[in-house]
Amino acid sequence: MDDRTAAAAWPWPAGAATGIGSLPGTDIAEAQRIVLGELPALPHLPELPARGPGADLVGRGASLLVDLPVELYAARWRIAGRPGRDLRRAHDLMERDLDQLTEQAEEYAGPIKVQAAGPFTLAANLDLPIGGRMLRDAGAVRDLTESLAEGLRIHVADVRRRLPRATVLLQLDEPSLPAVLAGQIPTESGFSVYRAVEPGTARAMLATVIEAVDTPVVVHCCAPDVPLELIRTAGAVAVAFDLDLVRKLDPIGEAIDAGLGLLVGAAPSVAPPNGRPPTSAQVADRVRQLWRRLGFPVRQLAEQVVVTPACGLAGATPEYVRAVLTACRDAGRRLYED
Repeated sequence: MDDRTAAAAWPWPAGAATGIGSLPGTDIAEAQRIVLGELPALPHLPELPARGPGADLVGRGASLLVDLPVELYAARWRIAGRPGRDLRRAHDLMERDLDQLTEQAEEYAGPIKVQAAGPFTLAANLDLPIGGRMLRDAGAVRDLTESLAEGLRIHVADVRRRLPRATVLLQLDEPSLPAVLAGQIPTESGFSVYRAVEPGTARAMLATVIEAVDTPVVVHCCAPDVPLELIRTAGAVAVAFDLDLVRKLDPIGEAIDAGLGLLVGAAPSVAPPNGRPPTSAQVADRVRQLWRRLGFPVRQLAEQVVVTPACGLAGATPEYVRAVLTACRDAGRRLYED
């Protein structure tokens, strides 16, 4: 263990587990009870996309933008001239979720995670008023980034005010980031792609958001080829990824050595064909195998790694959700006891 890793103050307790964000259903009170009950070391604010527009990843994230109102048009979110009913609905859903979090976790004293779409996933999925993704206009992407940074700063401050004894961890969801960097986001016609964003530009924009919120930030990317070094040097404390999508181990080893925390998606986000959820022993073994292949000390594992499902659980059954969150929680405890 090098000095940087030894000195790292992880914003979670050793042996922690958490969820990525989304759950099935439309009952936020029940979803919050499940999260607080099954993930006591690092609970999160649930997201329920089944409630429809405004509860989805893009609409929910775009609702946090400052002075950049959005609306639905032809089933897509786009920048609007003024706030309207679509934005009000997204705000109402978020307020309802935060009220439920406040009611159930008012006395909670520990780390709690909230999630929001990152700047590049929003830029790749939000349309300009004149058509085309925001990604086509570098100036628009800069404006979006600055607006999101301010919106997330306000959002984090609101959560802190509601839960004064908790410490807030922000997760930026960036599933589109690798495709943005590789120039693989298709235009509306499907016959072309948008120009790739340079890594230096992407790093600076991520850093703008991370620095603004003044709280530890995790970047979640459930896609192959997660840009680990870019995420680390932008200032994130950790990266969340799907273990099944890992193609190369060396970048992960370098990230660990440099002091990046890992939220390892080691349990399927939907039930496997046999219908049986993984056991805590199976989940823990998957994480241990990764760590052993990388050659790091066992004592470091439970501190630097948080166990999670592979991705969001919106497509799972309620029974599977409880089982897989329990398996992740108990896997984290097993790793702590090693």
